[in-house]
Amino acid sequence: MKINVLIFPAGEVNSVELHNALSTCVNIKVFGASSVERHGSYVFKNYIGGLPRILESEFFEAFNALLDDNKIDVVFPTHDSIAEFFSLNQARIKSKVIVAAADTSRVCRDKFLTYEHFREDSFCPAIYRSLDEIPAYPVFIKPSQGQGSVGAAPCLSASDMEGVDFSTYVVSELLPGEELTVDCITDRHGELKLAAPRSRQRVMAGISVASETQVLTEEIRQIAHTINARLKFLGLWFFQIKKDASGKYKLLEVATRCAGTMCLTRAKGANLALLSVYAVLGKDIDVVVNDQMLTVDRTLINRYKLDYIYDTVYYDFDDTVTLNGKVNLAAIRYLYQCFNQNITVILITKHEKNIHETLDFYGIHEKLFSKIIHLKPYENKIDHIIPERAIFIDNSFAERKAVAQKYKIPVFDVDAIEVLLDWRL
Repeated sequence: MKINVLIFPAGEVNSVELHNALSTCVNIKVFGASSVERHGSYVFKNYIGGLPRILESEFFEAFNALLDDNKIDVVFPTHDSIAEFFSLNQARIKSKVIVAAADTSRVCRDKFLTYEHFREDSFCPAIYRSLDEIPAYPVFIKPSQGQGSVGAAPCLSASDMEGVDFSTYVVSELLPGEELTVDCITDRHGELKLAAPRSRQRVMAGISVASETQVLTEEIRQIAHTINARLKFLGLWFFQIKKDASGKYKLLEVATRCAGTMCLTRAKGANLALLSVYAVLGKDIDVVVNDQMLTVDRTLINRYKLDYIYDTVYYDFDDTVTLNGKVNLAAIRYLYQCFNQNITVILITKHEKNIHETLDFYGIHEKLFSKIIHLKPYENKIDHIIPERAIFIDNSFAERKAVAQKYKIPVFDVDAIEVLLDWRL
């Protein structure tokens, strides 16, 4: 039977990772939901928007109705504050929620509480509660409840500390060394099953967008086991550490949610999202990872919505389905997308050779096309197009211009095939 999993909110960067981790699992059906519209509807095929915010009085009624209507088995919160809110209100939610214990979520959400919890451990950085306690500069400040490096900054002198509120900002020793994130997962028995460190080589808006897997040293292993023993997790979590001036790792924060760059640990073979679903459903889990080192580099992606309904595609072949003597992979993906969605694809081409032999040469099955129109060089494509609910894809500007002017239907060059791709699963 399918396990129905809801990602909430579904517009965050880490919600995309959860979608990618779960949407191709044969026994998982993924849903996304949000109170604030961001990117979720471009990613999730099963998407519900317009939910009340968590502090609104009608939230639980609306949220539980969503869970009932879609028979949701498991909920994945993606934001620190929502993870804490759900952990404190699990009894009011009709599905299982992948969160840590309430006390653990509270400690992890507030860095004052985090550092107080681990103040006796050697990996806890020095924390200063007033100006008088600061022995030397520079120091580092960050909000006690924050994420994404918002409001975090070094202070080089006492003058930089003017206006800093010690009740809302954590002031700590400056850690000048390398910074790591350690992805972890804890099973239903409280056993730490994996600690997977990765670098933070380039950061954008507080999110690691360039990362490399790292060796799990004994020092990092001990920090992970200590945190796991002193807090109560179920499923995935992560912590961040940074080296001090002497080269020892000190704790920056612990988080009870998915991290966007957990994709790197998943690429090593550990799908922490899927394992978390199993763990919260009371199943035993195990982890096997590849030994090879991996790197990941991420940037912005494009997703589109076309305000036009079509059920027929007229598709050119040369330099469209093929490109530079090879199969155009984006074009082939779109062909199979049309096949899955029962959209009629008509191949219309002036190919100089036998088109059937060429399709066979490239391994492109003719059944992907409802019809093949093989024209003579002097024939016009516009004479063979029925424009109702149709689009036209061709690398030739002259062909596109003629079709657009005569039929007033959307036309696309090869570079614009990405506009038509539907990545929702």
